[in-house]
Amino acid sequence: MKFIVKGTEFENGTHVMGILNANTTSFFALSRVDGDIVEKAGKMLRDGAEIIDVGGQSTVPGQVKVSALEEASRVLPAVEQLREAYPHAIISVDTFYSNVADEALSLGADMINDVSCLEDKFMAEVVAKHGASICVMHNRRGSKNKDMWLDKELGLMKATTTLKRAGVDRDKIILDGGIGFNLSKDEDWALLESYNRLEDLGYPLLLGTSRKSFLGGEVESRLSATLDTTRLAVRQGVLFVRVHDVKENKMIIDLYQK
Repeated sequence: MKFIVKGTEFENGTHVMGILNANTTSFFALSRVDGDIVEKAGKMLRDGAEIIDVGGQSTVPGQVKVSALEEASRVLPAVEQLREAYPHAIISVDTFYSNVADEALSLGADMINDVSCLEDKFMAEVVAKHGASICVMHNRRGSKNKDMWLDKELGLMKATTTLKRAGVDRDKIILDGGIGFNLSKDEDWALLESYNRLEDLGYPLLLGTSRKSFLGGEVESRLSATLDTTRLAVRQGVLFVRVHDVKENKMIIDLYQK
């Protein structure tokens, strides 16, 4: 299964999406940018990131959502700076607001990373209008469905159907199962261990586990565990891993992909 973004086709192997947070509340402080986003993105690109994902708010449990206006004030200048500095780079924007997505894509972003599974009813239309790509993630927080796999399959199927009906090419859709967005850490581990089961939906997968709390310990000590999950992603044929530590994860991919 292939994924196309900015005219680049990804089909084989495991690739890296680097995380940059244009906010002050992201759970991993070293991923936050404040005036040095161009330098940090440049290092990620040199270290092997093939997509840079820029976010404007934290989605950890308990955080209050920032408004679309506030998020835009953080994300849009970042997109402008990155597009000017790296015209050939693939830029993703992590947002669940369709109006933020619309403005970001107009400024040169190439894809949207929506962790809400299209909660905003206009998101699909915006992505289609710009001919953009999208990662859609399943969020199980607050779900009443006791069957995790059924919940995810139904939610992601509904989202992909909505995207295709809006005119988004199926090759421009990638799915994120939502590690860290479940009802418990046990569900996170169950999802991780059989992550490629989601490929039955017919789309390539992105895995986001980097330094998340289900790995245990303090955030600063979770790199080794993150690398273990990247190794698992390679074994399961996951197309992208979304990570904070690009160089280290790329080294693991290169080692185990041979």
